[in-house]
Amino acid sequence: MNTFVANKAEEKLGDRPTVTTNKSKYRQNETMLALRWHGSRDVRVEEVPVPAITEPKDVICKVTGTTVCGSDLHLYHKEIMQLQKGEILGHEWMGIVDEVGSEVKKFKKGDRVVASFQIACGECSFCKEGLSSMCDRTNSSRLQEKLYGKPFAGLFGYSHFAGGFDGGQAEYVRCPIADVNLLKIPDSVPDEKALYLSDIVPTSYHATICADVKDGKSVAVWGLGPVGLFSCKWSKLAGARRVIAIDRVPARLALAKKMGCHVINFDEQSDVVSQIYKLEPEGVDCCIDAAAFRYTKGLLHTVERTMALETDSSETPNEMLRAVRKFGTISLVADYAAMTNQFLIGALMEKGVTMRGCGQAPVQKYWHELLEKIESGEFDPTIILSHRFKVDEFSELYDAFDKKEHGIIKTFVQTRFSKPPSKGTPQLSSFKAGDIKPSAVAT
Repeated sequence: MNTFVANKAEEKLGDRPTVTTNKSKYRQNETMLALRWHGSRDVRVEEVPVPAITEPKDVICKVTGTTVCGSDLHLYHKEIMQLQKGEILGHEWMGIVDEVGSEVKKFKKGDRVVASFQIACGECSFCKEGLSSMCDRTNSSRLQEKLYGKPFAGLFGYSHFAGGFDGGQAEYVRCPIADVNLLKIPDSVPDEKALYLSDIVPTSYHATICADVKDGKSVAVWGLGPVGLFSCKWSKLAGARRVIAIDRVPARLALAKKMGCHVINFDEQSDVVSQIYKLEPEGVDCCIDAAAFRYTKGLLHTVERTMALETDSSETPNEMLRAVRKFGTISLVADYAAMTNQFLIGALMEKGVTMRGCGQAPVQKYWHELLEKIESGEFDPTIILSHRFKVDEFSELYDAFDKKEHGIIKTFVQTRFSKPPSKGTPQLSSFKAGDIKPSAVAT
């Protein structure tokens, strides 16, 4: 279903009722820079109004750190339904509280906070179970409800399919139900470490939990973007006896190797499954798919996706089903959106495989624990931080990140409210000045 048809379908179906609105009020005579979606591979930094307190549980934050995520590329390529022109993108952000609603209890002006990428109500049955990403009351997409049976929580900056909330690739953000969706950051944790608690730190941790990674097990990770690389690191910290990292990008493979992983470059070794069996004769215990649906290697799925005969490729799941140990576990943390063809369901059943969709990670379930791990030094998110840019270069950053240029792995994007770079983190680079500083993370 393309974006036009999806939006028309939502108009006909009508929105689901929610406990918070995705339509913000705005401050008078105040503007900010924000990245807005205008079409396939067309994102623009534009001057837009600053959001205002719209509901009593809202907080308005000045953004001090944001970034671009691999899953943002699905939006960039118009692969997520219900995108609408002018949407402000970005689901990973942190900032300083600038204004609080009358019913906010946990925060005051000046607090440093990081936002969960999902927006949860804190009161429904899923939220009470700690499953904030499955909140029943914040996503207005009736279309997602029809497609999936039940929708997941609303997300910041990820299309109307995910609730239609403005995102964090901007200088200000309105955070609904702030007491649930913001976490206060201690002064001992710099922005460059705190930012990634919004998504990739808890998402990668969740992926290893879902894959049942434990001491002495073998693990294979497909896709070495930030979530894949962090999944490798969490697996090592969990005591995995072998971690196999699969990708084609030299800088990412080099970083995985630096972590102590065995690496497979699928451009050089096209039969990934046979390479895994050389290392693990019985198959690998745990598999993590951090590669996502849009990457195809073979002609068949490339043609099927091009002709809209499927939305998602089954190539990576099929490799995992063949490579996993009998009664092993697979976790799908990469984004899958709708339908796939040629799925190897026989191997799933006959090998007794547990294949688990991770869902969007329930950030609030983990982030207090993970903040402690970061504060103690047990886990350092900056191991993958390769570059730093200004918010006004977001358009160029999307293009370079999509093309995997300049050794970009994970970025920190600053605004006029950001502090200078913390010690040991990348200095500012600029596309416009032609000054792209080399990444040191994989060396």
